[in-house]
Amino acid sequence: MISIITPVFNGERFIESCLQVVIDQNCLEVEHIIVDGGSSDKTVDIVKDKANQYAHIRWISEKDRGQSDAMNKGIAMAQGQIIGVLNVDDFYEINILNRICEIFKTLPEPSFIVGNCNILNQKDKLISINKPNRLRTIDLLLERRVNDDGIIDASFPVNPSAYFYHKSLHQQIGLYKLEEHYAMDVDFLLKAVCSSHVKYFNETWGNYRYYPGTKTFDDSARETSTARIKYLFNDYIKTLSLMEQWQIWLVQNMNFILLKIFYFYKHPERLPESIRQRLTKYNRT
Repeated sequence: MISIITPVFNGERFIESCLQVVIDQNCLEVEHIIVDGGSSDKTVDIVKDKANQYAHIRWISEKDRGQSDAMNKGIAMAQGQIIGVLNVDDFYEINILNRICEIFKTLPEPSFIVGNCNILNQKDKLISINKPNRLRTIDLLLERRVNDDGIIDASFPVNPSAYFYHKSLHQQIGLYKLEEHYAMDVDFLLKAVCSSHVKYFNETWGNYRYYPGTKTFDDSARETSTARIKYLFNDYIKTLSLMEQWQIWLVQNMNFILLKIFYFYKHPERLPESIRQRLTKYNRT
């Protein structure tokens, strides 16, 4: 069984369509877990109505400590061996959940799989397609960049609507950090790719709406996300081996190193005396 977790708070604008997206997947091996944070709008009423019609919908509504707390509650409730996360304003492509169930039948445990993700604006027009085809830890640490629109480029998975994993992975990496309210997905991904069998599929699975008013968009607009992610990355790099840290430093400073080489090639007289003597010795030999 696959457990789809949707954390939500005052999400009446999208919650019905979110529920319908999973219903329309026509997947017999799915449960949809709604974790509501005590909404004051019509979110709970909509969820109740749908849950009375469809037995695969399970839900709770109570105050929480943020999205990470809601995610952890959903994981604790999950009865499936496979976890998917569908934020209330995102959606899947057609018949993806049946495809995911088939894939996992042949995968070792724990596995983490990723597909492509469409990035849409507030009018559901395509901005770009995220294709995270390089998923080693070092690749993620080196290649994650944010473009001028605040959209994640390169290899980093942009949204959980396009990745799925074995629930047992949390036994190795723990749950989401309660104190982290913005970069919880990034923190999870860095740990997940290091502790699981990772596989990329060049297929579009998810759709991510990126628009003003959402937490991720507004965080990028305030220019606070880059500093937060950089701090998280630097903290994570400290846990790597010395060889991995050296690789990352070398790539990050490659432009500076090349400029230095070019400069001293043009001005060898400005090299320190000890280095010039060694170069002269090597040239003679």
